[in-house]
Amino acid sequence: MRLLIVEDEIDILTALQKGLKSEGYAIDISSDGDEALELLSFNSYDLVVLDINLPGIDGFSILQKLREKDADTRVIIISANREIEDRIKGLDLGANDYLVKPFDFLELKARIRALLRREFLSKSTVIKEEGLCIDLSNHNVTYNDEVINLTLKEYSILIYLVKNKGKIISSEELINHVWDENADPFTTVIRVHIYSLRKKLTAISGKENFIQTIKGVGYLFGGSDSE
Repeated sequence: MRLLIVEDEIDILTALQKGLKSEGYAIDISSDGDEALELLSFNSYDLVVLDINLPGIDGFSILQKLREKDADTRVIIISANREIEDRIKGLDLGANDYLVKPFDFLELKARIRALLRREFLSKSTVIKEEGLCIDLSNHNVTYNDEVINLTLKEYSILIYLVKNKGKIISSEELINHVWDENADPFTTVIRVHIYSLRKKLTAISGKENFIQTIKGVGYLFGGSDSE
């Protein structure tokens, strides 16, 4: 999952970046409204943590412009503005949640998890594909009830490939979604993680065709390896 944090207080921004990275999220950051709007125009995010009072364009205007073209990206406003009018305005503009500063980081993490889960509530919090069972509520991955222990990055790669089953996903797209904007798409990091993920899936299931490599193009969930 890729998140954008927009916050002009550097101490808070740094703490949120560090804390959410430790949870396995790919994190981009901005302390300026205009820069944040530019990041949103070029990148795709699963969730945005957005302050209101920013240098340049303010958070409300960013949210309004985002919702003009994107109704799906989840947004949590974090603000010292306690007035009910600000909370109503933020929610009416399309924010999914509004958290008043100061807040407990554990609460923010819980709200982020809840919002990211809502995408699947109309169906199920469990994905079953190719014999795998992926529980989105607790990040458990099993095959025939046997747990497959994945790192946070391996889990994120698997989820992204499964959610895009039938679509070839390039290394650059995986980098953009699972890592942050500073990651180099030309490194071998994706190959290394795909290799490790395949090895773990095969060790438990005995199957070698969960992730197909389309040489020179990318990766496809399901099928036989053509690398």
